[in-house]
Amino acid sequence: MSRVPLDLTGKSALVCGASAGIGRETALTLANLGADVTVLARRADRLEALVPELKAAGASSADAIVADLDDRAGLAAAVGSGRWQILINNTGGPPPGALLATDPEALETAFGRHVLAAQTLLRIVLPSMEALGYGRIINVLSTSVREPIPNLGVSNTIRGAMASWAKSVSKELPRGITINNVLPGFTDTARLGALKQTVADRTGTSEEAVHQTWVRQIPEGRLGQPEEIAGAIAFLASPSGAYIRGQSLAVDGGRLNSI
Repeated sequence: MSRVPLDLTGKSALVCGASAGIGRETALTLANLGADVTVLARRADRLEALVPELKAAGASSADAIVADLDDRAGLAAAVGSGRWQILINNTGGPPPGALLATDPEALETAFGRHVLAAQTLLRIVLPSMEALGYGRIINVLSTSVREPIPNLGVSNTIRGAMASWAKSVSKELPRGITINNVLPGFTDTARLGALKQTVADRTGTSEEAVHQTWVRQIPEGRLGQPEEIAGAIAFLASPSGAYIRGQSLAVDGGRLNSI
């Protein structure tokens, strides 16, 4: 019986949005599997604290890039020519709110931060992936790709756009280079905590009541943990994910009703 190859020794990864939450846990998980990890975010202090943790987790090398996905020219300059075989596109979702109450500029900003930033990074890293014969592009999106989430109008729209972008790209990438999406459900992060408070304020209920409403929708009976999302990402980034291409994998404890 052959072993499932999850070893990432000799592979290099760029993890966006790595200063907290799912991005941080993904960087640590990839380091634990032996990958060299570069973390990217806006908060320099958090990245500087994370680098030694990555080395302690198993990364033979680790470094940080401070960049803002809203500034694509600055992003391209900070990233440089690209030297990575694994790209994790991950960034916080847009603020909550109904679409009918949203200015068009908010959609434009979100589209730039997600789709255009991902396109910018793809074009930078692709030559290195082609030269090395190995590439994994993984987008951390949301279950709203399949079922829109109430009062997250901009996020629902942009996550769907990202999924469509990825599916289109999957048809164009050369052999050995894949692109997939991971769709986290309700995951215990600071962002979800902020959303919980927003929902409680909007509906006039308590945060605990909101929490229980969410949990009742999840067959597993609890929120997901960032490291569980990171585990799915690591699988897709590994040699074991070589034949998975252009897919959207929900990691949601069974909450979605769609097939």
